[in-house]
Amino acid sequence: MSKILIGRYISGNSLVYKMDPRGKLLATIFFILIVFMANNPLSYLIVTVFSLVAVAATKLKPKIFWDGVKPLIWLILFTSFLQLFFTVGNKVYWRWTIFAVSSYGIENAIFIFIRFTVIILISTVMTVTTMPLEIADAIEWILTPLKLIKVPVDKIALVMSIALRFVPTLFDETFKIMNAQRSRGADFNNGGLITRAKAVTPLLVPLFISSLETAIDLSTAMESRGYRGDGGRTKFRVLKWSKYDLVNLGYFAILIVLLLVFRTH
Repeated sequence: MSKILIGRYISGNSLVYKMDPRGKLLATIFFILIVFMANNPLSYLIVTVFSLVAVAATKLKPKIFWDGVKPLIWLILFTSFLQLFFTVGNKVYWRWTIFAVSSYGIENAIFIFIRFTVIILISTVMTVTTMPLEIADAIEWILTPLKLIKVPVDKIALVMSIALRFVPTLFDETFKIMNAQRSRGADFNNGGLITRAKAVTPLLVPLFISSLETAIDLSTAMESRGYRGDGGRTKFRVLKWSKYDLVNLGYFAILIVLLLVFRTH
């Protein structure tokens, strides 16, 4: 639980850290969209290589990114197995009632596994190299056009920044409560699915109370400092585009050109 990387920032000094958070967020969204352009082994190899280069560019330990993938590995494998046994095409190797294994199913399962993995890796690159408040500022910048139709972008950005900031705190609090209950004899690892679900249920009440107390303390602190949520507020950290963002733009421009050239039409 304590190794979940959602909302966690890890300090560093590589090229990726020097990029503007708006560029990194747009690049992440852009990557998630263009990864679906890959439709053959060569194009998926290109996507994988580009993802690994992005991971290496952070100069962080590979274990950090494995910790980002590990909590979701069973979901990725489950989705891949669904494609393996329920997608039929080309040569069929095995069939039993509604299940079948074919060459097309195997290929599709591998592609799905790679697709989910590289999306998680690139998303992890953004979250561990960008502070949560900077991500919230980047989201606010992207949503700025919605102000024209009276959407409260400032308040939405505030909610997002608070959520991103306290997700790691919530995980840490859950981990502390689990350890406290383990010291009293609770067992969260053994037994079937129903047994484990019953064991986790006692966590909900103290976790809910702790979250509610944190929310009350936060609202009191904001009110005592005169926060009203009105527009026109200045920012402590001013986002600026730099030459490093040209590297980011060129990197993904090369990726999309290669995918367009080598994908199967």
